[in-house]
Amino acid sequence: MAAKQKVLGQTLRAHATVHDAKAALAFYAKAFGAVEQFRLSEPSGKVGHAEIRIGDSVLMLNDEYPDFGAKSPASVGGSPVAFRIEVADADAAVDRAVKAGATVVRPVQDEFYGDRMGMVACPFGYRWSLATPKEQVSPAEMQKRWTKMLAGG
Repeated sequence: MAAKQKVLGQTLRAHATVHDAKAALAFYAKAFGAVEQFRLSEPSGKVGHAEIRIGDSVLMLNDEYPDFGAKSPASVGGSPVAFRIEVADADAAVDRAVKAGATVVRPVQDEFYGDRMGMVACPFGYRWSLATPKEQVSPAEMQKRWTKMLAGG
């Protein structure tokens, strides 16, 4: 039987590869209020690893290292990965991100699943949902609303 591993802090962390980590770190600070925890840089300035905190979560990121399979969305034609940040005011959060250089993918609106949410794309190839929970919706009620929405209701 394996020894129980002690979990410290956040259990799951995302790790993003970007085409310009220094610029991404500055953008995420401006757009989402990210706080840099640390960065490991090569003498050339290339970022081998950095960690930022957004709210109570950590996002790890690095510059591209194609030799190791670390390619950014810019190098592979986009990313299927999207991030979600829960915020106190989705409208203000989307506005802040746009002012920092993000583009609106989906305007802020009240969603059937109980959130007020908008989605932006950052200059580094990722989509970010900025959401304010407004109501608790059960999975059964969510399914009803989803089905009704798909039927045009």
